[in-house]
Amino acid sequence: MQVSKAVITAAGRGARQYPASDTVQKAMSPLVDRDGLTKPVLQIIAEEALGSGIEQICVVVAPGDESAYRDQFRTYANNLRAAYRHAKWADDQARKLLELEQRLTFAVQAEPKGYGHAVWCAREFVGGDSFLLLLGDHLYLSAEDRRCARQLIDLATAEDCAVSAVQATREHLIHQYGTVAGRRLAQRSDVYAIDEIVEKPNPTLAELRLQVPGLRAGHYLCFFGMHVLTPTVFEILDELVQGDVRELGSIQLTSALNALARREKYLALETKGSRFNLGVKYGGVEAQVALAMSGVDREQILAVLLEAVARIERASPR
Repeated sequence: MQVSKAVITAAGRGARQYPASDTVQKAMSPLVDRDGLTKPVLQIIAEEALGSGIEQICVVVAPGDESAYRDQFRTYANNLRAAYRHAKWADDQARKLLELEQRLTFAVQAEPKGYGHAVWCAREFVGGDSFLLLLGDHLYLSAEDRRCARQLIDLATAEDCAVSAVQATREHLIHQYGTVAGRRLAQRSDVYAIDEIVEKPNPTLAELRLQVPGLRAGHYLCFFGMHVLTPTVFEILDELVQGDVRELGSIQLTSALNALARREKYLALETKGSRFNLGVKYGGVEAQVALAMSGVDREQILAVLLEAVARIERASPR
């Protein structure tokens, strides 16, 4: 298996970020990356893919968004060069933005019919190849030298099969994620053969059906927000889309992945790293702090945070 294509789903309007998301697509919201440069979220996600060996990227967007994304990339690059003339870092960042904009392919999700439907919209771009799937509102920090996506691609390539990234997650958070039941492989303590996936289960259902031997009490294997999938998933998604088969009111990727597990070899990798969901309350704040703490501005952000806490404490009524 060779994985050289990636799909990033970014068609959601970001209701939790309204009204900001009504002006700028949430994937174009700015964050300061580990290298100290301010970047659109989409650029940080794309660099996760490109830094893991991906050569082509397709972004699934809502109608009319392609031109908005391209315009925003170009405007940001031009503004950087105008505001920071002769600054090498600004020129480098502007060049990267324009190069990335040229490398992106866009697929349109005409109607918001669910995550599975959004992935299905990239079928022509993917063709008959295996591909990396990333969310447009999740950022990742690896706990080892390889990027999180690279860890996933390496296992998928070695085992020649689909692989989903998972992470042990506390019970009170599982309602936010697809949750996996599986059997740990004898030769790899971090790899599981997937038996079943339930989308955003409640704790009672999880206790009955989704417990995985070897995990700490009260923890479950939840999706990390990235997958390497085989083209078989599009055959399954096509059946769901044509039949308008919905779960929780929309066409779910989870439904297709359950079918995939029954058709072919499908593994889960307990990824070494952390995920940050920008779509939840304070998710962007948490991601920004984590990026700064793991990058070149670590000392600066520590000082800022300590000073802010001290100032708030001094101002708080006793």
